[in-house]
Amino acid sequence: MSYADGLLSTGERITHRNKQHPFIFVWGARYTILAIIIALLLLWLRSGLGSDSASGTLSNVLGWLTAILFFGGIAVAIWTGLRYINQEYVLTNRRVIQVEGVLNRTSTDSSLEKINDAVLHQSLFGRMFDFGDLTVLTASESGIDTMKMIRGPIEFKKAMLDAKHEFEIDMERAGWAPAPPIRDGAAPAGPGAPGAPVVSSASAAPRPDSPTGSVAVGGATAAAGGPPPAAPKVDPDEVTRTLASLADLRDRGAITAEEYESKKADLLSRL
Repeated sequence: MSYADGLLSTGERITHRNKQHPFIFVWGARYTILAIIIALLLLWLRSGLGSDSASGTLSNVLGWLTAILFFGGIAVAIWTGLRYINQEYVLTNRRVIQVEGVLNRTSTDSSLEKINDAVLHQSLFGRMFDFGDLTVLTASESGIDTMKMIRGPIEFKKAMLDAKHEFEIDMERAGWAPAPPIRDGAAPAGPGAPGAPVVSSASAAPRPDSPTGSVAVGGATAAAGGPPPAAPKVDPDEVTRTLASLADLRDRGAITAEEYESKKADLLSRL
């Protein structure tokens, strides 16, 4: 199990995994390649020195430099490889997570509802070998900024936007869709206020053909004293998914515990 798997919350699942392109390892090991080339040149120069004392001293110095450059370059290559192995981009049904680090692990995430857009930049070389830089634009200052040299960037961008769309659909099903904009003068007007609907006495009086105890107001028949209409039944699986989404919002502080319990009781009453 990777480090990112241990970061998942209740009901959260991984939908897509990705890493940087292997070329990032080659670019990170450029100093290793340069150090090994210099070490080979020093080794070649050392082999051409004479056997006198001055040449022997210089040969020892060149030998130490060759060893330092060679083994130092190998150590840098190993460290670069460990960083590449432990770096990962994970897409879940709720957020995008970036994990990096070897000894000290760092995880950065951006919630799907905060993602506004994603900007992809691919050079000609990147299109040839399928990698690029993907910049995630979020509504918050903190979070994932740019995914450098990520492999398969087009597929990852599509998967991220699809996950964001599905997350918004789940939020609407849970009853947390954004409210309509507030208009000026939206406060309810009294019976005598300007712009209030006029209800005639004839339309307010009971009609002969109306059911007993009902009053027709403005063309609509309202039951007087009758039981309220029963809430529509919902699918148990849908309720389970909705409660999981609500629990995640509560854990992240988007809603209060009282709002969660109220919505939970409402959903359970429809079963």
